[in-house]
Amino acid sequence: MTNSNPLTTIQAPPSDPTVIFEIFRGCHATELLTAAVAHFDIFGRLADGPISEVELINTLGIESRPAVVLFTALRAMGLVKQHGEKLELTELSKNHLLPGGDYDVGDYIGLAASSPGVLQMVEQLKTNRPLNAEGTGTAFIYRDGTQSAMEATESARHLTLALAGRAKNVAPAFAEAVDLEDDAHILDLGGGTGIYAYALLQKYPSATATILDRPEVLRVAKELAIQYGVTERVEYQPGDMFSDELQTEYDAIVLSNILHDWDVPECEQLVSKSADHLNENGKLLIHDVFLNDTLDGPLPIALYSASLFSLTEGRAYSAAEYRDWLKKAGLQPQPIRETMVHCGVLAGIHRSRQAE
Repeated sequence: MTNSNPLTTIQAPPSDPTVIFEIFRGCHATELLTAAVAHFDIFGRLADGPISEVELINTLGIESRPAVVLFTALRAMGLVKQHGEKLELTELSKNHLLPGGDYDVGDYIGLAASSPGVLQMVEQLKTNRPLNAEGTGTAFIYRDGTQSAMEATESARHLTLALAGRAKNVAPAFAEAVDLEDDAHILDLGGGTGIYAYALLQKYPSATATILDRPEVLRVAKELAIQYGVTERVEYQPGDMFSDELQTEYDAIVLSNILHDWDVPECEQLVSKSADHLNENGKLLIHDVFLNDTLDGPLPIALYSASLFSLTEGRAYSAAEYRDWLKKAGLQPQPIRETMVHCGVLAGIHRSRQAE
């Protein structure tokens, strides 16, 4: 590309902002650790030896999603470890988090037990519900029949442009990591600003794209398409990605930072639906963060998972979970290609039975 105007050309940022995101999400380490120590007594419960995750979940009275978020973070912190199907203490937690121990720092951590952030996290772990928008709906996602910030012009615009801050940094690396045919027809499902699709359009000048999202969100996407000079190659489909029919088959379908907003059944639904609307050799492009397959880190992603848990109906998922959904949908998972801010692209390729 020869155009250096940042409003018309999607370019890689001059520096990597990943550390800023890590600092921003670091508050969840305090919230989860304090919840584990002062509200759920995780380390006291494990004092007598390993306990199965199922038994611990039942004892705590929480559901699977919050349990995965909490236990993954504690494993990533090096405070609990896996022993078969059971959880057990590490030397670090035995030495410093056993209630009444000689070097126990639990009471010190407990000083934060009544802080608003900790109390909110504890409530959400217990109820398995995301942060509400004005107490009546969802703040960061759209679900049919529920009041959502994504439906009001002002709040939808604010949130969409806020998320664009990350997309502007990551989209160039995303486009670099993706291989498509020059004339590919792309669907950006839940595309938001459309910046990820626009990056692909700038890489492939003969490609076209459709952006599917809520009407108020698409207002912003149309504005950015003008700025990035791709308006003539973009169509917009207002709708609900769960309930609305897709209009055709595509060479590539993008799910960029979408699946982590939803629980497992919804993720499987979106992956299956996407697979059904891919051309032969078409690619489903899952662009997201990936936990270790053993759900024990990395810590920055475990903390991001807590953020997702707090604001949406989802969490971070492991590469193994994503690969399983792709295989169930009849797609062939490819190696993950890293982008930026802990993200990567996991492509699933549609092959005909004859090709298999």
